[in-house]
Amino acid sequence: MNQMMKFATITTALLLGACASRPAPNPGDAADVVQAKLGTPTSVYGEGAARTLEYATGPMGQYTWMAQLGPDGRLTSYEQVLTGEKFATIKVDQATKDQVLRTLGRPAERSRVAMHDYEVWSYRYKEAGVWNSMMHVHFDIQGVVRQMLNGPDPMYDPKERSPW
Repeated sequence: MNQMMKFATITTALLLGACASRPAPNPGDAADVVQAKLGTPTSVYGEGAARTLEYATGPMGQYTWMAQLGPDGRLTSYEQVLTGEKFATIKVDQATKDQVLRTLGRPAERSRVAMHDYEVWSYRYKEAGVWNSMMHVHFDIQGVVRQMLNGPDPMYDPKERSPW
């Protein structure tokens, strides 16, 4: 096992252990109670009482939790968003960067595709809860989603292959 795989495996185990030890927030919890249970969010989307608190484990993690706070500042939902089902809610030719951030949180990686002048946001996740995968969301110069592609996460691709 190469050093990067060892590092990724150890980091993932530590992050999952840390997440498992935190008590999950309950619907109706006030924002301060949510943060007391989960810690400081990695990002906050929206202003005022109604906002979304992001708890991302990236760039190497495969999980991002979003805590939705209603207009009264209380928790309305808390979910892990890096799933095939959540990716399916992103509408090609309609969704914007802001909508993707509010739905999926920050990406693990950002890159460019020069041929189309697309910016690509890549998200690590477990396809069907099993396969180490990446979803690539392609944005045009106006910041609109033009394409989404998924495939295996190269971080988990064995570099040492047998010639047989």
